[in-house]
Amino acid sequence: MTSHSDHPGERGTDDPVRLVAVRDTPLSVDEVFRAVGHEAAGGIALFVGTVRNHDGGAAVDALGYTCHPSAEAELRRVAEKIAANHPVRALAAVHRVGDLSIGDLAVVVAVACAHRGEAFDACRALIDDLKREVPIWKHQKFSDGTEDWVGA
Repeated sequence: MTSHSDHPGERGTDDPVRLVAVRDTPLSVDEVFRAVGHEAAGGIALFVGTVRNHDGGAAVDALGYTCHPSAEAELRRVAEKIAANHPVRALAAVHRVGDLSIGDLAVVVAVACAHRGEAFDACRALIDDLKREVPIWKHQKFSDGTEDWVGA
């Protein structure tokens, strides 16, 4: 049995949206996992998006994320929509902005539900809606000197 102190996002709230942030500092899988701790959850699905060294067959040397000032509010809106449309006990989503290196964490999301299938479904919907609806753009610099904006 874990105590509530092991899950700081759980204290004093019935809101399933426990952590939503857009940050220019390194992300923590442990922080996101702790935020979704819930005694009634039998399944936690966690997705971690990392910076890869290629895209569309081209080698990527550098990557940066930038966002609209409304990005965090939009991320909260998406999170609240997922919580309303799925049997979510707890949810967390954090996205990084700024210059990142190959292998860095770009996004970490987690969803806790009573059952694993519900957690998988809600987590997939969360990351898919985040990518589609939150105004965060990726700027890739390729080894051949070309550049590309994704999502802009």
